[in-house]
Amino acid sequence: MKKIISIVITGIMSIGFVNSQNKYSTWELYNHSGPGLKQTGWLNTKTSKETNKSSFWSIGCETLDRDYADFNKYKNYVEELGVKRARLQSGWAKCETKKGVYDFKWLDEHVYGLAQQEIDPWISLSYGNSIYGSDIRLGTQIFTDSKSMEAWLRYVEATVNRYKNVVKEWEVWNEPNGQKSNTPEVYAALLIKTSEVIKKVQPDAKILGFALAGIPLKWTEEVFEILKKNNKVELVDYLTYHPYNRNPDDSYETVEKLETLAHSYNPNIKLFQGENGSPSQLEYTHALANYPWTEISQAKWFMRRMAGDRVRNIPSSIFTMVDLHYPNMLQSFGLLRANLLNDIIYKRPSYYGVQHMASFFDDSVIAIGELQYDSNSYRKLTVAGFKKDNKSVLLAWYKDRIPDDELKWDIITLSIKGETFIDPVYVEIITGKVYEIAKSDWEINGENTLFKNIPMWDSPVMIAERQEVDFRTH
Repeated sequence: MKKIISIVITGIMSIGFVNSQNKYSTWELYNHSGPGLKQTGWLNTKTSKETNKSSFWSIGCETLDRDYADFNKYKNYVEELGVKRARLQSGWAKCETKKGVYDFKWLDEHVYGLAQQEIDPWISLSYGNSIYGSDIRLGTQIFTDSKSMEAWLRYVEATVNRYKNVVKEWEVWNEPNGQKSNTPEVYAALLIKTSEVIKKVQPDAKILGFALAGIPLKWTEEVFEILKKNNKVELVDYLTYHPYNRNPDDSYETVEKLETLAHSYNPNIKLFQGENGSPSQLEYTHALANYPWTEISQAKWFMRRMAGDRVRNIPSSIFTMVDLHYPNMLQSFGLLRANLLNDIIYKRPSYYGVQHMASFFDDSVIAIGELQYDSNSYRKLTVAGFKKDNKSVLLAWYKDRIPDDELKWDIITLSIKGETFIDPVYVEIITGKVYEIAKSDWEINGENTLFKNIPMWDSPVMIAERQEVDFRTH
């Protein structure tokens, strides 16, 4: 029979505050729960300056062009997170308020502020400008008249020229397919013209194309056809996409189709998951709305998206660093909780989870794909395989449902095919807690490893060799 370990919390009223503004913390709930194993330590984390190289992880610093957040209020939290890339939006309307006059002072703070932390900013060249009769909001119509296009290209040239020594990756527009009037023909024309200007100023620049809302295969194929007819497919280095699914694992079947489609036009194009996240509460609009999310399920969602992308060698950008103050709402996607004044209130559990994932799964860890397994669990699992210093590392989680908001583990048996261990430890990624695996609860069977009485839940847990896990015991 399958056993269940449920969360045990005592003395809730005595749980410590995150700060004086927050009397109750979901992070404390995580820290006062556990899988029932003997804890031996906590994962060490790295800042962005301490991480030598980690090309896989990016953090979203979007909407600063529309003042939906205050970069200076959360800047230091980015370095602490340990990622090496960050996404910005260029803000044509904020840079050019008078025709032909550019003011990049506000954007300088963000681009150079990230660079000072040894974080590589990549910029989404996005949205219109009211002085040329176009809109600045998400889902806006792409301009097609010659005067606006010429003004746009002048702005792109000025922006790339200013930041070419810092920014190496440029994305062309954001979610163009979210507006019906943005046909494949309209977007392809923008993509070609914009990319050619970027390459003229910065020949070694990487072009990130599409920035898809969801994964619309037909729309994408039609854009590729236009690029092919114009001999412009080679302009695009990365295809970026935003796969918002309540169950993050549900997206990968279509992601595989997207990759196959892209490679049918150019086998050198790489996928880049350029924006994805989950709310931390019930919301009535924007992505993943009308579902009762919590800070517990949000953290699990982030871990599953990151783990699923990492095992497939897909660079992944987390949306978003902080809650965004849209005109109609305060969005709750942030790793950091903020208020209406854009002040930072506290770190959500998702912040710590991203920090632990980014610190361990840097470029020294090699993905080898999903592993075959046998289990007595009635639920479907993903077992993701990696190597670090040629030693086995795995992440495992339940993948068959939307992440729930329960802090409980099932006790299962899990046989991993083709992987063996010498001295494994068990790590819960969100809290970063490192646990002992009793010698009686695992054994080597030929080229396979059998784990008995192993705790499992709907968020990735890691099993790795003790000597490969950098952790502290205090």
